[in-house]
Amino acid sequence: MSRMDEKRISYNRQSNRLQGYDYSSPGYYFVTIVSHNRLSIFGEIVSGEVQLNQIGDIVERCWKDIPLHFPDVSLEAYVIMPNHHHGIVKINENQNVGTMSETSPFLTKGQDFIPKGSSPRSLGAIIGSFKSATTKQVHRFGLTNHKTIWQRNFYEHVIRDDEDYQRIVEYVQFNPINWEGDQEFFANEPLNQ
Repeated sequence: MSRMDEKRISYNRQSNRLQGYDYSSPGYYFVTIVSHNRLSIFGEIVSGEVQLNQIGDIVERCWKDIPLHFPDVSLEAYVIMPNHHHGIVKINENQNVGTMSETSPFLTKGQDFIPKGSSPRSLGAIIGSFKSATTKQVHRFGLTNHKTIWQRNFYEHVIRDDEDYQRIVEYVQFNPINWEGDQEFFANEPLNQ
């Protein structure tokens, strides 16, 4: 293993969360969630456009359903790529937190829908529930033999201002067109496990 690989692995194992920041605070958050082992299981890029497969369709449906299960959350720009997902999550001012229905794909019978250590309206709870829901749906339809479809954790960035927001929206919109360069990056990055 080269020194560069060791440095990247060491860096990737560190938390990228801001120390002392409340991730249930109202605001905009940019998230990137990567498939397990960085496998291209959500679809493909054809002529600069995303063509989702059945798993990708499930990911998109579960993503769009987040506000149904987290009433204080709205979704902004997003894109599902062959092996990762980018999206902007907005946590709105505190309203009455809704309850989850028994038919919700975000609820597992006999289990709490909130990942341990996460507050109910935190970004971690939202993304953890989304990942759990997509994995359950994919397994329900027998679309993979893998135990999970997602890597552990996710990347997040607190969006600080309009300029930052616009830059990220453009990045999300142009991600499929830039897949050739992005594909090399994701294929060679070490796993964050």
